[in-house]
Amino acid sequence: MNHRYLPMTEQDQKDMLDTIGVSSIDELFADIPEKVRFQGEYNIKPAKSETALLKELTKMAAKNADSRRYASFLGAGVYDHFKPTIVDHVISRSEFYTAYTPYQPEISQGELQAIFEFQTMICELTGMDIANSSMYDGGTALAEAGNLAAGHTRRKKILISDAVHPEYRDVVKMYAHGQNIAVETVPLKDGKTDLKALESQLSDDIAAVMVQYPNFFGQLEDMQKISDVTHAHGALFVSSSNPLALSVLTPPGEFGADITVGDAQVFGISEAFGGPHCGYFAVSNKLMRKVPGRLVGETTDDQGQRGYVLTLQAREQHIRRDKATSNICSNQALNALAASVAMTALGKKGTKEMAIQNIAKTAYAKQAFEAAGFNVVFQGAHFNEIVVALPGTFEGLNKHLIEKEIIGGLHLGTYYKSLENHVLVAVTEQRTKEEIDALVAEMGAYYA
Repeated sequence: MNHRYLPMTEQDQKDMLDTIGVSSIDELFADIPEKVRFQGEYNIKPAKSETALLKELTKMAAKNADSRRYASFLGAGVYDHFKPTIVDHVISRSEFYTAYTPYQPEISQGELQAIFEFQTMICELTGMDIANSSMYDGGTALAEAGNLAAGHTRRKKILISDAVHPEYRDVVKMYAHGQNIAVETVPLKDGKTDLKALESQLSDDIAAVMVQYPNFFGQLEDMQKISDVTHAHGALFVSSSNPLALSVLTPPGEFGADITVGDAQVFGISEAFGGPHCGYFAVSNKLMRKVPGRLVGETTDDQGQRGYVLTLQAREQHIRRDKATSNICSNQALNALAASVAMTALGKKGTKEMAIQNIAKTAYAKQAFEAAGFNVVFQGAHFNEIVVALPGTFEGLNKHLIEKEIIGGLHLGTYYKSLENHVLVAVTEQRTKEEIDALVAEMGAYYA
């Protein structure tokens, strides 16, 4: 996006002061006692021309190691995926870029239809009955699922797998704290949810069981088994799922998931230093009236023409606070549009091809690491990510890789003590064989 630099000239300043009837800026502060006014000079650089400012900012931006110039193997919830060029073209149109909440359907049909299409595509991917108009991101969507489950079951305890993204788990706990909901963690076994531990922790006071699919380590959970034991105790089964992976994996809806959430960043949304992104929230029919946020529905006008309107809005701004399901306000609807455009541009075949490339290239990386003598832990089926045990300490590795124009993986020791000096390596369809080989070679050279 190119936003013009509009400086204020001395004449502009004089004209504004003349308009309001004062002779100087200092006069505007006349009502503030002089002894409490700031009398010095601000320690800021003098103003620059547009040309000079653009040069300075361009130099600053060039210091960033971004995935357009560097080969990125950093994932953990935010990924470097192919972004169709048409995405930015569409979302930059003023009728979308500056659109406000579409309360007036007669002037908001384009925005409403785009949201409706987003909801439809999310339902197709997840196998769920209904999806809302999007959430802030994957983490808050999962937290909202916890609140919904507790309210629906009238229970006050949630079980969440330790294989769910650590930051998502923190957001769930934060939301739950305000609702007096207890959150217990189900431990890991070989990189997946420990099913025996889950069964022992389940009881008739559990509101929901939350798992990630594929999980934080890229592993595929036994979704049917988890669904069965969860429902046997009357709890809701909640899946946090990568929507790109769902184009080739069995969707959560077919396993009996009650709520499926996730982040649509994988479709046409830049990494952007971790956000803003776009969460999605999909449910079975029985939970339709408890979905947070908004739903857009299709209808006909008085002339029989197809149209779109806001259908259900169960947030506190619209109904009594004690009856509301959420206090979510303006979310990233522009990012939901970006995801819709990307999914449309890719189509069913394109999204499936992207997912297959992710699987194939991750498998190649796993083989390359093992051939180079590295230990790749957690040997089950995986998507996007693998966990590599390092032969030495992690400290210094990613700094070495940056010097080689490679963005390294995530150090798992930050979140899991048992995985100190283990790296979560993400491989998307963007990575080439040469880039994967270079990563393995540089990591091998670093520990040689």
